Amino acid sequence: MGVVGINMRNARFLLPNNPRKLYDLVDNKLRTKQLAVERNLAVPETYGVIQSPHDTARIHKLLGNRDSFVIKPARGSGGKGVLVIAHREGGWFFKPSGARLSLDEIRHHCSNILAGLFSLGGKRDVALIEYRVHPARVLTEISFQGAPDIRVVMLHGYPAMAMLRAATRESDGRANLHQGAVGIGIDLATGRTIRAVHHGHPIERHPDLKVPVVGVQLPHWDAILDIAVTCHEMTGLGYLGVDLMIDEEKGPLMIEVNARPGLAIQLANGVGLLRRLEPAHDRRISHPHDSHQQKIDFSRQTFAAR
Repeated sequence: MGVVGINMRNARFLLPNNPRKLYDLVDNKLRTKQLAVERNLAVPETYGVIQSPHDTARIHKLLGNRDSFVIKPARGSGGKGVLVIAHREGGWFFKPSGARLSLDEIRHHCSNILAGLFSLGGKRDVALIEYRVHPARVLTEISFQGAPDIRVVMLHGYPAMAMLRAATRESDGRANLHQGAVGIGIDLATGRTIRAVHHGHPIERHPDLKVPVVGVQLPHWDAILDIAVTCHEMTGLGYLGVDLMIDEEKGPLMIEVNARPGLAIQLANGVGLLRRLEPAHDRRISHPHDSHQQKIDFSRQTFAAR
């Protein structure tokens, strides 16, 4: 079936195409955002960066009167350490689930980020305070109190596979499959959802909202593929995953780039990645000078859902 496992991913696609010297461009979300801004890619606004205990103590000044925001580790992975605040009332901050936090609890969370609790290799880190995306309405209808995100996996700049990750009650507003989110496969040609899984099992409806999650047309699909290919060009990584969100007013926003994208995207699409990565590899050999748009066109034509 062409299913790619961890060992094959690493040996055939990741190690030969991702020089280690480039990893810090994407492992550090601050650097990734700087690269994106240089390429005129839209990203969530950064409200502040917490780099020291002193910054943690004055976080109330960084937050100001903002009702909603996201706090995340610059070197986090897999959704670990991401704190989403949906609104505030008085001195309390509320997560999408309705759970409330005090300002001291938010400070404690930031201290954990600085200590490297959520970071790759456990290294000391910094915390980013960012704009909280307000998802396009078509997406809020299929996600439980959280912002769905889109991942596009690419090889040599050719989009190979894409999925939407929708939050559930279990995932606490996070679009992370390992935390209970729904993985929804996307047709690369049209941007329409074609299949969905929850904890690895195929589903037709959202487990909490009971609404259909298959057959949904994502807006701005042309722009999403354009952003994904640009991320390949700006990082130099051959094998990567690009995460995006669609804001109701701002449109597609690049969230982060992953040099080691996971393999659950195969379950969401019901297709082994090898059936996509090998044609992309062969295309690069036969057409080494494909333009930005030619890479998008090739993927849409070759990997369209049948």
